[in-house]
Amino acid sequence: MKPLHLLIAILISPLFISSNTEHEYYVSVTEVAYSKEQQSLQIISQIFIDDLEVLIRKRYDERITLGVDEESRVVDDYIQRYLTSKLQININGKPAAYNYLGKAYKEDIAYCYIELENVETIKSIEITNQVLFDVYSSQQNIVRMKLLNRNKSFLLVPENDTCLLNFE
Repeated sequence: MKPLHLLIAILISPLFISSNTEHEYYVSVTEVAYSKEQQSLQIISQIFIDDLEVLIRKRYDERITLGVDEESRVVDDYIQRYLTSKLQININGKPAAYNYLGKAYKEDIAYCYIELENVETIKSIEITNQVLFDVYSSQQNIVRMKLLNRNKSFLLVPENDTCLLNFE
């Protein structure tokens, strides 16, 4: 009779476990590609929607909910301000300003689109990515660069938040 009780307990125990939407890992992925024809860096930063929402609520407005039909119009402004302060790019040793183009949601990921125009030559690229380090101490940011026939990935953590790729 004990095996039957054990089987029932195993089958129904998931019903009593919290259905909290938090995930075990805190990670973002930023992909950087160079378009020679357009002379621009095209960047897509992928961030979990719930993590981004926590950030926006803590930093800007605790009433914000992301991914809903009537999402506040200021969300893009908040994301742009935050990314500008936490994602810095240096091209050939000089700081480069970029344009935040907008975002799209797909499943549980926010895709943030960024473009850096008028990039004629790249001798080196340095990226500092501190996204969500101020919210989660275990946050990790992966940076994938696909530039000038080179593919390189970096894992950035709060203690090491900058990567550099030289082409000379």
